[in-house]
Amino acid sequence: MTSNPPIRLLSLDVFRGLTVAMMILVNNPGDWGRIYLPLEHAEWNGCTPTDLVFPFFLFIVGVSVSYALGKKKELTGNHNKLILVSLKRALIIFGLGLFMSLFPKVFTDPVSSFATVRIPGVLQRIALVYFVTAVLFIKTGPKTQLRVLVAVLIAYWALMTFVPVPGVGYPNLEKETNLGAWLDRTLITSPHLWKSAVTWDPEGLLSSMPAVSTGLFGVLTGTWLKRKDRDEATKVTWLFVTGIFAVMLGLLWDLQFPINKSLWTSSYVLYSGGLAMMGLALLYWIVDVQGYKKWTTAFVVYGVNAIVVFVASGLLARSMNLYMVQAEGKEVSFKTWLYSSYFVPHFSPINASLAWAITNILFWLGILWWMYSKKIIIKV
Repeated sequence: MTSNPPIRLLSLDVFRGLTVAMMILVNNPGDWGRIYLPLEHAEWNGCTPTDLVFPFFLFIVGVSVSYALGKKKELTGNHNKLILVSLKRALIIFGLGLFMSLFPKVFTDPVSSFATVRIPGVLQRIALVYFVTAVLFIKTGPKTQLRVLVAVLIAYWALMTFVPVPGVGYPNLEKETNLGAWLDRTLITSPHLWKSAVTWDPEGLLSSMPAVSTGLFGVLTGTWLKRKDRDEATKVTWLFVTGIFAVMLGLLWDLQFPINKSLWTSSYVLYSGGLAMMGLALLYWIVDVQGYKKWTTAFVVYGVNAIVVFVASGLLARSMNLYMVQAEGKEVSFKTWLYSSYFVPHFSPINASLAWAITNILFWLGILWWMYSKKIIIKV
């Protein structure tokens, strides 16, 4: 007896593709000093479109968990085996994140590179959120998952706003003196934290707690979309209603616990989770329900190889800065030469920076489209 293949949401692939393409856009400006404001992260409190990219991806991870593991959870009685498979995948993603942190220094000075490698990171957080949400999905039901989501947000708020920070003496939400920053310096130590700050990390330990809640937003959304006792219009309507409620609650909580990506505050989880829920609901209605699919291919090719293109684009960007060429009597990186020769002369400074980022998207689009046409989908 053969089982039915797992249902695949085309709108989810589109949403994932849009999110990853946006990641590449904001991660690859031609000049980091010349970026349009919506393509920059908020300085501290607040939220720009760029600040929504990472939580959207974690939300998508949660939806994917619901779809990928739902049928397997029903058909297999050995949930421990499913957990081991999920752990293996999480470790692979975590390992890719560490490799990106080590690259390229690991090839020239492995001892020093491991001694100072940044342990937290984007892929590392994705791995953690994926594994925890997978275990919760396998072992619990939607009601318990919702309780965990809410409990974590409340517990994190209490920790960050009521627990005095050792060495500081009072609770606070500043960059270097909040409880999360202290915990990172204590348990991970400064050499292994974000090199741009050293004293704290935007993907640190404590803020990973509410990041799991972002993943659970996705799990619950996926579970709702799979229900067979509701028609499609009802599903979409309630996703919009819930999303609007979450955004409003996040904005209210922002008055006391500011929306902040680096701290991944509870208000930020609600705000970004509500927007992600509405974004997927809109795409689901347009693509999966109404059947408007012709325009989706460019985003689907990004979506089905999301982790691959994220890693590859990051490694290529670093490699282009390593390779040196002679230009006008001096040695510059290949990226600097290419950017200065073909972008700067033809655009205003800020538009040259944007054009470089868009070129990156188009370059990877060509590669991913070819992979898609050859049915090359690398599952991590």
